[in-house]
Amino acid sequence: MRHRNKINSLGRKAAHRKETMSSMATALILHKRINTTLAKAKALRVYVEPLITRSKEDSTHSRRMVFSYLKNKHAVSELFREVAQKVADRPGGYTRILKTGFRKGDGAEMCFIELVDYNTAMLDTAEETQQKRTRRGRRRGKKEETAPISKAAIKETPDETKVEKSPDPENEEQATAVEETTIAETPEVEETTIAETTEVEETDTKETKAEEPVEETEEAADEPTAVKDEVQEPETETKEVEAEEKITKAEAEGDEKPENEELKEEKETESGDDAEKDPESDKPADK
Repeated sequence: MRHRNKINSLGRKAAHRKETMSSMATALILHKRINTTLAKAKALRVYVEPLITRSKEDSTHSRRMVFSYLKNKHAVSELFREVAQKVADRPGGYTRILKTGFRKGDGAEMCFIELVDYNTAMLDTAEETQQKRTRRGRRRGKKEETAPISKAAIKETPDETKVEKSPDPENEEQATAVEETTIAETPEVEETTIAETTEVEETDTKETKAEEPVEETEEAADEPTAVKDEVQEPETETKEVEAEEKITKAEAEGDEKPENEELKEEKETESGDDAEKDPESDKPADK
């Protein structure tokens, strides 16, 4: 029975267990990450972390003590040169266990064991989470201190950018620089707006000029027809008037002819009467 026995023998005798732990520790130090069973990983964590803590003090005694456990000079030199410098600021917890599932053959639970400071992806995510974790009270205070200026306030007072005067000369220089930038920025905005309006007006005038000739041509095309109609209407009216005048003249001539004939007949008759009277009057003249 294993009452009060915390050490996991891993189904091995003491010598065999020590050799497996030393070989796994050297592999972890050289490769920074290995794949093994969960039971071996938990036993290896207890075996390796005291050695890493001892490597922070680089001395011959500590090197000999670590070498008695690892029995590999390359692993010892790697531990004291690189791993110790990487782990110098960490007060324990040098390894991490990540479970990966169960093995197909015997169903043993598998995992990865790795050195924490060599997994850059996990370190980046941890830094992001630390930056996001802040207290609400502090966050509110920061928001109130660094509240952004609204766009409406900027639009209302573009030229009146007041800066509080301070006795420091650096702040005064910054204030003058801010005023100069505001003064320099506003004319550019006005010039850009004026240029845009002029461009818009020019485009509008061009469009109207392009549209006006078409309308004029259409009106010009319509005008000749109207003029022709107006010209044709008086001609027809004059022709009708002339025809009516001719008819009236003909009627007048027809009425005058018989009157002239009557006058002629009357004249002839009068001349005949005179001729009859004349011989009597002429006779004494001949005598």
